[in-house]
Amino acid sequence: MFGFIKKSLSKTAEAIKSVAPKKKISFTKDELEDILLEADVEYDLVEIIIEQTYQSKITRDVLRSKLLATLAYTTYKEPKYQAPFVELIVGVNGAGKTTTISKLAQRYKNEGKKVILGAGDTFRAAAIEQLTLWSKKLDIPIVASSQGHDSSAVAYDTINSAKSKGFDNVIIDTAGRLHTQTNLTNELKKINRICDKAHKGAPHRTILIIDGTQGNSAIAQAKAFNEMIGIDGIIITKLDGTAKGGSVFSIAYALELPILYVGTGEQPEDLVPFDKYEFVDGLLDAIFEEVS
Repeated sequence: MFGFIKKSLSKTAEAIKSVAPKKKISFTKDELEDILLEADVEYDLVEIIIEQTYQSKITRDVLRSKLLATLAYTTYKEPKYQAPFVELIVGVNGAGKTTTISKLAQRYKNEGKKVILGAGDTFRAAAIEQLTLWSKKLDIPIVASSQGHDSSAVAYDTINSAKSKGFDNVIIDTAGRLHTQTNLTNELKKINRICDKAHKGAPHRTILIIDGTQGNSAIAQAKAFNEMIGIDGIIITKLDGTAKGGSVFSIAYALELPILYVGTGEQPEDLVPFDKYEFVDGLLDAIFEEVS
């Protein structure tokens, strides 16, 4: 786990070096402000962290407690449900939805669960093809149709197939963008209704996929999806490819939603449960000198 955190924060650590080339035991408020902003922690949140810190010199322990406080909502509690467990995956095109679905599916399969996929992004033929390729690679069944087909029908058929064949997990992809946001809203709401018709209480979890390279600009996008259908948790992708690792704090603080996993790399195993303690300590290791 910790090796993964180090890897995902490596570019952020390099960015921090540009404003704090030397690690120290403590920093002034001005120094710390520069460091956090360089890591892409949102300005307003940096101000909150700094204002709540009364010491003239800020140590690792003091900053650690402040950063952990911004992640207070990252705990997720699984709802009560009757199998299969249905998950709806949402997010804009390019955020890594399809790859993340494959990683989740592999994770569940490794846990001994029977998984089925639903290719609900019928807006793009490429999305259907990509998810179908992953299903073959992972040897996991998929329900798919042609481009332009009713995505709600795909969701319905996937859930019914899972129920009749005794599957444990259903993962349904969705379109990231239709012609207008109104179209997208209506489409996602319809899928929600149809999932509930197919299996009472479904979807049991709606996950938003956020591209980590977008940093704080992803917050507005996330709020829009949350207003459309309600989000239960977040997965942040491509964290290893960005110097904006600090945006994780801003995203969690602004949305008050749990971060379920973080992803790095293209392989199915490159998805790790988010641990706020590991993440905070990984960032602090890039800032502070180790005290012997």
